[in-house]
Amino acid sequence: MSGLKLFHTTNGGVSEVAPRLAEVEADVQHLIEAHMETMLGVRFLASEYSTGPVHGGRIDSLGLDENDAPVVVEYKRGTDAGVINQGLFYLAWLMDHRAEFGHLVRERLGAAAASRVRWSAPRLICVAGDFTRYDVHAVREHRRSIDLVRYRFYGERLVGLETVASATGQTPAPGTARRRRPAARTRGHLAQGAMAELAAAVDETLLGLGQDITTTENRLYRAYRRLRNFACVCPPQQTKLLVYLKADPKETGLVPGFTRDVTGLGHHGTGNLEVRLRTERDLERAQDLFRLSYAAA
Repeated sequence: MSGLKLFHTTNGGVSEVAPRLAEVEADVQHLIEAHMETMLGVRFLASEYSTGPVHGGRIDSLGLDENDAPVVVEYKRGTDAGVINQGLFYLAWLMDHRAEFGHLVRERLGAAAASRVRWSAPRLICVAGDFTRYDVHAVREHRRSIDLVRYRFYGERLVGLETVASATGQTPAPGTARRRRPAARTRGHLAQGAMAELAAAVDETLLGLGQDITTTENRLYRAYRRLRNFACVCPPQQTKLLVYLKADPKETGLVPGFTRDVTGLGHHGTGNLEVRLRTERDLERAQDLFRLSYAAA
């Protein structure tokens, strides 16, 4: 990975663990497919999926992300100038074969999952040994949601993933800032007054955690993600704002009325730590939790 050095400590000394690429592309594909939900936040559906005799291709991996968006994953061992175009080619095919994808989801994940597929936000994830600056520029200019993920193997037991570029596919107007409008002001909800202002402050705080954050939203929540979701903010209620984080509830020291472990409990969004915000002071208390969840993602 660019700029990252990994060292193994031995008897008071250190030895560098040299990074390496996979021997063959399939090594990367098989590893990620076996652990796709943990590594990419995507539920695995199919490998080497045939697009039929007319289209004449095979999609490396198909999946469904945490926010129910269809995902095409393409792998390259090293740097390949055609990885984005190839992935977009398959993504276009997928958009024209929604019924077929829906059948696949129903077969693998059940009817409930198939009914929730969000065709408004399909994603392409490219996993490769490296990318060029032209790849990074293309992602930011394109209208699709694309993530460029660089991998490296370290020794025999370690693997690293780094998000090089990520975009939601939204094209901002010329001269506008990177930040998107606060969640409470972009939905058709009637949140007003103090809760609307608190939602705007939460939006600014979460987006301010890093340059690699993108957002996606539906009527139930707004997700803030790196490669995976790290925070989901529900529409403001009359007296509180609910935020769900990926931070481990067992490691945070739960505070009654402020944080709650919702592991195994039904709720909107992703994450097992619920944070209840009522005031700006609550937001200040929550910032360490936000940072912890951001790091976990």
